[in-house]
Amino acid sequence: MVAVRARAIGVTTTERTEMSTVFGGSTLLVTGGTGTFGNAVVRRMLRSDVAVIRIFSRDEKKQHDMRIEYHEPRLKFYIGDVRDPDSLRDALEGVDYVFHAAALKQIPSCEFYPLQALMTNCLGAENVMNAALAAGARRLVILSTDKAAYPINAMGISKAMMERLAGAKSRVAISQDLTICITRYGNVMGSRGSVVPLFAEQIKSGVPLTVTDPQMTRFMMTVEGAVELVLFAFENGEPGDLFVQKAPASTIETLVAAMKRLYRADNPVRILGARHGEKLYETLLTCEEMLRAKDMGAYYRVSSDDRDLNYDLYFTEGVPEATRLDDYHSHNTTRLDVDGTCEMLLKVAEVRADLGMAPLMDSTCVE
Repeated sequence: MVAVRARAIGVTTTERTEMSTVFGGSTLLVTGGTGTFGNAVVRRMLRSDVAVIRIFSRDEKKQHDMRIEYHEPRLKFYIGDVRDPDSLRDALEGVDYVFHAAALKQIPSCEFYPLQALMTNCLGAENVMNAALAAGARRLVILSTDKAAYPINAMGISKAMMERLAGAKSRVAISQDLTICITRYGNVMGSRGSVVPLFAEQIKSGVPLTVTDPQMTRFMMTVEGAVELVLFAFENGEPGDLFVQKAPASTIETLVAAMKRLYRADNPVRILGARHGEKLYETLLTCEEMLRAKDMGAYYRVSSDDRDLNYDLYFTEGVPEATRLDDYHSHNTTRLDVDGTCEMLLKVAEVRADLGMAPLMDSTCVE
């Protein structure tokens, strides 16, 4: 596993030069830095001229593992909790840029413990923003989820409120030269708690693949794609902006077929039914957000709603086009077939390792 992580993704000379220009000599803090995104962004940023990368998290075991794995003097580790403003204050002292990835992400856990989701995802994000302001940081990118659009579960509700908190704080932060923007993305293949490693383990164990609903659709995104989205937001974001990456989607049925083809498996499938708070499909942008969205090629950029509490303007000027726009969701985006899903899965380092394939040295190529 260590070897796969260390060599899985490379960057081109152009990418390295661009990152060096942007991050050269700076100090970057990643909250939740021991997670899937944290490791991916660390691998990417260590190829730049960034001076220091601070990893902030509660998990000292994962920090210890990263310390051994990377053996990199530019990595500095801070144990703390986003719920604790004092621990954030110390970690953010002298920081230039912040990627806020710390969160409670498991839907069932948040359903049973919604207050914990509120404390980490909402109040924790508020603490990070306040600490970034106090420390004089220049840019803060907050990571959100597709479940924040039309939320029906506690995790999505807490993330939706986090986005509102970020939008409100961005109006205050601009006067102190701190730019706060938001990224929203769907399922990251191979990330902790995602279905791909679950299916892989079930295939290797010879047990039935457990499927909630075969017709559910989910956006398919690599962890490198998530890093690209955050870096794009970092370089292009204005205060309060929301960014999403255009992504294809797959049904769970198609994903299972692709996994079985790649692993040459014939495991049976057991249908469980939807879990607590699950949706049939996921929305990345609502129709109201699509009204303000700018198509930037591979991304959508939704500008901040800059209206104030002047309700005369709010009530007397409607937007008729809003009723004619559709959401951007996993049922109406590009739908992958089994071949396309296999191609996406072959970008996941753990899948390639399972199949005995060499790690990818460039995120744009697939064998």
